[in-house]
Amino acid sequence: MNEKAQLAFGAKLANACDNKGCVIFLQGDLGAGKTTTVRGFLSALGYHGKVKSPTYTLVESYVLQNQTVYHVDLYRIQYPKEILGLGLFDFPDYLKKKTIYLIEWPEKAASELPVADIACIITLLEFKKGRACQVIAHTAQGKKIMEAMIDA
Repeated sequence: MNEKAQLAFGAKLANACDNKGCVIFLQGDLGAGKTTTVRGFLSALGYHGKVKSPTYTLVESYVLQNQTVYHVDLYRIQYPKEILGLGLFDFPDYLKKKTIYLIEWPEKAASELPVADIACIITLLEFKKGRACQVIAHTAQGKKIMEAMIDA
C-alpha cells in the first residue's frame, strides 16, 4: 500500500463508520502511515485542513458537522494512567455523542482504554515496497464497520 492507497483506506474506514461513535486503534512502527490514514479518514468526513500528528500535543480534535473526531497519539506517554488527565474518555457516553477516537500507539495505555471496535495494524514492508494493513474487529460495532468496508 502506498500513500495514495493509505489515504483511500482511511476514507473507506471513515465511510464505513456511518456517523456513529467508535474507537479505532492504529498500530504500527514509526513511519508506518498511521497519521496518513487519519488524513484520509478526516478528508472523507469533509475536513480539508492540515492534519498533523499529535505526537507532542497528544490530542488533536476535529469538530465536524455532527460529530467530533479525536486523533490521539500516545507515543510519548510513559505510564498508562497519564491519559486520564486528558479528559477525553468519558465512556460509555462517547457512543451517544457520535465521537470517534483514532488512537495511535494504544499499547502504551491499553489498561486505561476501552476495547477498540477496530484495530488497524499497519506494517512496513521490506525494501520500501509499501505497507500492509490488517484490520481486526473486536466488537459488534467493529464487525458492522468491517462489513460496510467489504460491501463498499
